[in-house]
Amino acid sequence: MTIDQPLWWEQTPTEPTRAALDGDVDADVAVVGAGYTGLWTAHYLLERDPTLRVVVVESRHVGYGASGRNGGWCYDGFAASLSRVERASDLETARRFAAALRAAVDEVGATARRLDLDIGYHKGGSIEFLRNGGQLARAEEDVAAARRYGWKEADLRIVGRDEALTHGRAEGVVGGLVSTHAAAIQPALLAHGLAGSLERRGVRIFERTPATTLRRGAVDTPGGSVHAPMIVQATEGYTARLPGLRRRLVPLYSLMVATEPLPSSLWDELGLADRALFSDYRHLVIYGQRTTDGRIAFGGRGAPYDYGSRIRDGVAFRPADFEYVRAALVDLFPQLADVAVTHRWSGVLGVARDWHPRVVVDREAGMAWAGGYVGSGVAVSNLAGRTLADLIVGAESEITRFPWVNRPLRGWEPEPLRWAGINTALWVMKSADRVETTTDRPARRADRLWKIVE
Repeated sequence: MTIDQPLWWEQTPTEPTRAALDGDVDADVAVVGAGYTGLWTAHYLLERDPTLRVVVVESRHVGYGASGRNGGWCYDGFAASLSRVERASDLETARRFAAALRAAVDEVGATARRLDLDIGYHKGGSIEFLRNGGQLARAEEDVAAARRYGWKEADLRIVGRDEALTHGRAEGVVGGLVSTHAAAIQPALLAHGLAGSLERRGVRIFERTPATTLRRGAVDTPGGSVHAPMIVQATEGYTARLPGLRRRLVPLYSLMVATEPLPSSLWDELGLADRALFSDYRHLVIYGQRTTDGRIAFGGRGAPYDYGSRIRDGVAFRPADFEYVRAALVDLFPQLADVAVTHRWSGVLGVARDWHPRVVVDREAGMAWAGGYVGSGVAVSNLAGRTLADLIVGAESEITRFPWVNRPLRGWEPEPLRWAGINTALWVMKSADRVETTTDRPARRADRLWKIVE
């Protein structure tokens, strides 16, 4: 039997365990959303000023959204290219920002150890298998760009087929892109661990408390209002449900499956002995990890965007919709053809019109937000939370000067242009992957797409 909920939730509460807001409360900072962005922001706010009164409201339960559903990839990826960071600032700033992304991977692990959170953190790096000449050529271009922004050979390098297969014995491999700045985690345990740590330090977290209105000085909910001079909107893929914000971030989906625990004999065939995160270099992203209990958790993008930024709750996809994810896994590792899938689930991620994450604080209006991670938010949300905390308490730091702070935002087009544009982009990426598989050359149509996005 396949369970229609995240594998990760087997180790965490799957229903609300905290009270809903019942009446008005006062705070210094009100946080909307009990996912990574909101919880990291609250954590670092208390690090900066332990006297702050912080209240978090969450529409469902801690870790209900992407923070409890993602693939557990804590890595130094950033949805936008570093060249765009450079264009918005200068080369040296872009290099410092890249260094901050790499450091965020370690900061997640160090904080978990400091707070005694068992999140399955293991920094085994990542391997992106290169499976045709097009993928190899693009990887070489990307590594050359990464060198410009400070990634050294020890950080990121292309390896040949034989060395790639020492990381994992995938099918059809011509090489691999190996990064050392990547760690596997159990994502839901991170969200719940942070929430528990915050409560022990006096933060009040209300579940089953959806925000209905964000206004100057208050967050309104069905059960009452949280009055605070600063409000942090940390709703990522669910932002479109807030009044007036339907075009800020659109909700897109990743779908995931998890296998049954695999026997040691099969792991001997697969490799992945050091729990390296793994994928290949296709345009339409796939991602996987070896879990602490000996399964594979594997996901992929490509589910269609729903008209009007409608957000599907729960699984809300047919079993057949997950078949392309399982097929991609078996294509990568044919050894898994007869292995049972025990869990399947979906997750909503937030995407800005320019595909660029950002951190925004309007002190005069008393409003702040961060997001648009495009599915790469495990480590980036940590950097965002630190940045928001510094900006809110007025602490000038290097990270508050990075050009994703208060980056101008262009909203998404109205419907039906939004629906047509996003689903066309998904089709272009799928077709680019087909072209590279059949021609063994890079599909430049994807490059033209990114120029339109930027």
